[in-house]
Amino acid sequence: MAVNDQITDSVTIGRKFDGGKPMYGLLPPLALRATVDVLTFGAQKYEIDNWKYVGDSKRRYFDAAQRHLWAWKEGEQEDPESGMHHLAHAICCLMFLHEHDVKYSTQTEVKTICQEGIKYVGEVLDKHK
Repeated sequence: MAVNDQITDSVTIGRKFDGGKPMYGLLPPLALRATVDVLTFGAQKYEIDNWKYVGDSKRRYFDAAQRHLWAWKEGEQEDPESGMHHLAHAICCLMFLHEHDVKYSTQTEVKTICQEGIKYVGEVLDKHK
């Protein structure tokens, strides 16, 4: 078999049609890792998925994102409490804000999230008895 035949065969055999699918490999790896580190810090500080149940979430996450952005803009790289990059904190806040805006903005979703929140609080209280 000639080299060109091997290339053609491997291309034909190894095909995968990914057109139109999300390209998660485009996410910047350093920012992604820093964001995951902040999410992990938050999960350890508050509880896993606690961000879903924050009251007045759109205002509060917008304000938190702004605080982190302005601290960074004024030259502070790291959040004093976590020691992690302010921009990673802002990314988390913006991700939460996006989720609350897109997923939790209808009345049905608000009712569901409140019910889940009540269940969640019960589970947290049970854990700390």
